[in-house]
Amino acid sequence: MTDRAVPNLPSRDFDATVAFYGGFGFEQDYRDEGWLILRRGELTLEFFPFADLDPASSSFMCRIRVDDVDELYRSITSAGVVEKTVGFPRVHPVVTQPSGLRIGNLIDIDGTQVNLIENPAP
Repeated sequence: MTDRAVPNLPSRDFDATVAFYGGFGFEQDYRDEGWLILRRGELTLEFFPFADLDPASSSFMCRIRVDDVDELYRSITSAGVVEKTVGFPRVHPVVTQPSGLRIGNLIDIDGTQVNLIENPAP
């Protein structure tokens, strides 16, 4: 197994989290009353229950780094997540940053910001 770090994110409702992330390719890998693991290829997201989370004031955040950020972004918008500047869920388009990295953002149903970052070409 390769060394790795895995985001540990809040979920107000595991069923809703599975449905939301499942819309763009994440599949449930493990679940019990206190833990949820979703996978999409090599990507892994883990969730813990946080029923009282206020999405509007959430400060949770993680980054997903992929080889094809446009494909991931299309999957998210095809699942019905729309581009907008407030509310959740929402996405912000992929743009090239001054660093040269291409980055978009997803705000999930629980207010967690997920940066969508394209791996630099070798």
